[in-house]
Amino acid sequence: MGVRLSVGIPRAAVRTPRRGRGLRLSQQRNKGSTKGGHQVSRLICACACAFRTFLCTAFCSNMEFRSARQAILQLLRTVAPADLPVLLEWMRTTRDFDEFTQDNNDIMLKNIAEDLRNCLPLETMLSSEHLALQKIQQQPEPTIQVDAFLYDEDFIDSLCEEGKMSRNYCMVCGSHQTAPLGFVSHSFSLMELKFIYHHVLPDLSGKVLVDVGSRLGAVLYGGYLYSSALQLYGVELNGDFCQLQEMIIKKYQFTDRIKVLHADICTQGSLLQNADVVIMNNVFEYFLDEAEQGRAWEYISHNVRKQGSLLVTVPSLEQSLSGLQVNIQLSPWVEQLPLNYNVYPEKDVDREALEQIHLYKIL
Repeated sequence: MGVRLSVGIPRAAVRTPRRGRGLRLSQQRNKGSTKGGHQVSRLICACACAFRTFLCTAFCSNMEFRSARQAILQLLRTVAPADLPVLLEWMRTTRDFDEFTQDNNDIMLKNIAEDLRNCLPLETMLSSEHLALQKIQQQPEPTIQVDAFLYDEDFIDSLCEEGKMSRNYCMVCGSHQTAPLGFVSHSFSLMELKFIYHHVLPDLSGKVLVDVGSRLGAVLYGGYLYSSALQLYGVELNGDFCQLQEMIIKKYQFTDRIKVLHADICTQGSLLQNADVVIMNNVFEYFLDEAEQGRAWEYISHNVRKQGSLLVTVPSLEQSLSGLQVNIQLSPWVEQLPLNYNVYPEKDVDREALEQIHLYKIL
């Protein structure tokens, strides 16, 4: 079966919920003052525009640091004293400067996300994913799938403002009594990928990484751009998603280090046994029944045994295995390693999503 094409969603319309695969996101973000001119006076807006124009000029003319710093301070001195605190707050919280701080790898991943958005419906679910669709429909509260790699919070805000999506549902039809709508994502967001490759994993030079259930390939693309891993393998059971990954790999010339296998992970014992890093973003909960989940976890625990290799999971192994009929003893198998979740001090970073990421060393 071919991949369904876009269903009329504007290309400039979408960005990301902030959880790992199968985890729920139901709270609306506090927008605060991140959109600059909406909460400042016309004078502040004018100053903000002037400041942004200055940054563009400085960036394009390769102005040296000392000259740029002096010019910024001079510009701030022209602001009315009563408006200066508001302007400084805007400068501290705005997203308007993102283009000056993003590196080429971030931009490439966003381009990949745009390519994938143009190939998929908004919910990023395929008709071939029968069990996942059924499990989402069976959630106790209304829940929708919104892929965190393709749609960030600003994009979701845009969709909500345009009436193409809602963060809430009506608890009593026709009333004003509403509750947060549940979001489910089956991919890591850009921030989560950067956290994993920059702060969770060590230098991967000469290492082999395996992503179990690679889906759209976000972990593979992130590993290609943010790490020096020798080889990145994605194992994906759904043929439609394998086709999408192959399309991206060829277009962006990732074929030298990325390989996607259209296979059941339970047939890939040799690959798992030789992997230096295995990443599992809650791959089984929404896609296998409980008996199959138990079988898959038993297979993983028997084959991911390379001493000193690393296992990254969302959520924790304890949570993933709870409720399953499995005989897996964690203490002889793995040691959980501590992570620093405070590496991103920005207000709009979803710490709760980062805290779902866990790192284990194979004993």
